[in-house]
Amino acid sequence: MVYLKTDDEIALLKKSNQLVGLTLAEVAKHIKPGVTTRQLDAVAEEFIRDHGAVPTFKGYPNTHGQPFPGSICASVNDVVVHGIPSDEVLKEGDIISVDCGVSLDGFCGDSAYTFAVGEISPELQKLLEDTKQSLYLGIEQAVVGKRIGDIGNAVQNYCQANGFSVVREFVGHGIGREMHEAPAVPNYGASGRGMMLKNGLCIAIEPMIVMGNRNIYIERDGWTVRTVDHKPAAHFEHSIAVRPRGAEILSTFEFIDEVLTANKV
Repeated sequence: MVYLKTDDEIALLKKSNQLVGLTLAEVAKHIKPGVTTRQLDAVAEEFIRDHGAVPTFKGYPNTHGQPFPGSICASVNDVVVHGIPSDEVLKEGDIISVDCGVSLDGFCGDSAYTFAVGEISPELQKLLEDTKQSLYLGIEQAVVGKRIGDIGNAVQNYCQANGFSVVREFVGHGIGREMHEAPAVPNYGASGRGMMLKNGLCIAIEPMIVMGNRNIYIERDGWTVRTVDHKPAAHFEHSIAVRPRGAEILSTFEFIDEVLTANKV
């Protein structure tokens, strides 16, 4: 069942998603060589709870009922998504995708950003830039009267034209009182196909793009998703509301950009 949100509900969704943006920015302050992903997870959980919210990822069950142990997904290099925070130490030249979800005032926020650890190669920089750009191209299609396939088609065409592959087993989703709601939002597809987009539909669009082959596997922990060829992957995500004149982006990278800009000074 697809639930269209009222303006009041969208306002609450935006509040929770803005907190996700602030949390990702707080995590960004600590991303550097020598830091563990477990340390980043602790920063995120403390920040979320200090702001009166609950980390929705913590304890969230997978299809086998295994609860996720972290407050963020910390996915390094060839981990596409669902990396479990651990004692893994970040190194110069790594990339790390941080996916974060919160529940605040009964509504969920969900967003992800892939960060460079120190200086990264030009090839990795292109992967990050193109994945992020594909997210915004997908968002441009999230307009009343378009279809779900238009979003995935925009992402797929752009990324494949730039030499990258699109992971197909994991997709975006509806968002509201639950973190994962209908409909599924693939990052591939045909224009003009799929469910018609209506005013008040709230979805998370999240391209998962890889440098090599799109084939992936899940590790024995039941969560960690890696590329079969161990080529790097990038992941960017915004939660949005479909509107007649264009999507309203509920989450934000603004706070992250401020931190990254300050780090360069």
